Amino acid sequence: MKIFSYLLVLQQVYCFAPIALTRRHCSQLNAEFDFDVAIIGCGVGGHGAALHARGQGLKTAVFSGRDVGGTCVNRGCVPSKALLAASGRVRDMKDASHLESLGINVEGEVTYDRQAVADHAKNLANTVKGNLENSLIGLDVSVIEGRGILAGPNKIKDDQSGKIYTAKNIILAPGSVPFVPPGVTVDEKTVYTSDGALNLDFVPEWVAIIGSGYIGLEFSDVYTALGSEVTFIEALPMLMPTFDREIAKQAERMLIRPRAIDYRLGVFASEVTPGEQGKKPCTIKMIDANTKEHVETIEVDAVMVATGRVPNTKDMGLESMNIETNRGFVAVDDKMRVKTSADGEVIDNLYCIGDANGVMMLAHAASAQGISAVENICGREHVVNHEAVPAACFTHPEIAMVGLTEEQAVERAEKEGWTLGKSQGNFRANSKALAEGEGAGIAKVLFNKETEKIVGVHIIGIHAADLIQECANAVEQGTTVRELSMMVHTHPTLCEVLDEAFKGAVGMSSH
Repeated sequence: MKIFSYLLVLQQVYCFAPIALTRRHCSQLNAEFDFDVAIIGCGVGGHGAALHARGQGLKTAVFSGRDVGGTCVNRGCVPSKALLAASGRVRDMKDASHLESLGINVEGEVTYDRQAVADHAKNLANTVKGNLENSLIGLDVSVIEGRGILAGPNKIKDDQSGKIYTAKNIILAPGSVPFVPPGVTVDEKTVYTSDGALNLDFVPEWVAIIGSGYIGLEFSDVYTALGSEVTFIEALPMLMPTFDREIAKQAERMLIRPRAIDYRLGVFASEVTPGEQGKKPCTIKMIDANTKEHVETIEVDAVMVATGRVPNTKDMGLESMNIETNRGFVAVDDKMRVKTSADGEVIDNLYCIGDANGVMMLAHAASAQGISAVENICGREHVVNHEAVPAACFTHPEIAMVGLTEEQAVERAEKEGWTLGKSQGNFRANSKALAEGEGAGIAKVLFNKETEKIVGVHIIGIHAADLIQECANAVEQGTTVRELSMMVHTHPTLCEVLDEAFKGAVGMSSH
């Protein structure tokens, strides 16, 4: 009962998936093993798996590698949101025309304390990390500080003490690290990854961001709000290459053009040399992505490398289990069971979740995969529907999505022989958005016209990251646009933007 009550509190505080609250136990421990489940890594995925395992009555250990919370809590999602929150306030307070439209006048110059902003991010990360540690201790999870290294079937070596532990089931959750392209020298001072950027050691006058995905876009939001000029360097011929194209165009109009941002497309940063803050600029040599010919060299105050992440699977003993990786990624089946290779055999009692398997590199996807792995360990077959896992970019305004992009949906419809439907809601027609002075943006719903089931939703606009959850739930449950069109949405709220799109999908008017 103690475990169940504690999980209820955690679910309320951290919004863990309700599946973690089940009271069905599946204790498996026998004298042959030290633990029922041992988890290598303690990021959001490993932590979620540990909580769920204890909720099932399994004796559980986590090898934290001295990094409880992992990338998300310490160097990613959590501290970056603190920087975005602080810089977003600065942006809002400096937007005199917006404030005046609301009848507000701000006297004098709006200023900020850089160190205090940085401390806000650091303090938040430490608070959340402490909460995660306490939750593990409160549920009697054995937290082993060393990094876990596979030492053969059912065996893990603690790299700190050298001790070998045994577990009936092992879950690999080592996470990922920033990818640094060849030719780029990182000193984490003037040329840095997202790890260094979160320290906010200084606010550069001019910063180049290599890569225009989620991370790069969010930091461009932070930097321009705090007064920096930004240059994106993107290897592909388009900004935001992984985004739905219509949403990417909207984002360029709302997040790029009005701000001190320019960009270079179709070029590689072939050589990046660090500078010295306030004394010597950083140098970036660029070559054409196709011809590899030199096209330009620029000097900037700082360079942020936001070119994606790679799995943190090096030197963790995969060879002891004859596991071959693809660029470090561990192959898994749909139940998160490890395979010896992409086409290889499943290895019994060994699972891999989160960024290390490369299926979907999002913190909440890792948590869902961890819970799913434990369900399968308990003999209750479970598969995560990754097309129902939402994603968000926390710019101002936000971008959020679930399911297929329109380009992917067109391709799938042609391949599978169904008709793609599309409907749109507009923030400019939403009373709550207009009351906030935030009428820019759209919500786009893509659906199968024959089944009326949703295949994708893309939103750009105020609080898009919160609005997307209704759509993710609909995708997961197979709710049709017709069913959604008949559901009552609170008035006046932002979610009526979605109501407009759902009703439009079936020929109804929302006004």
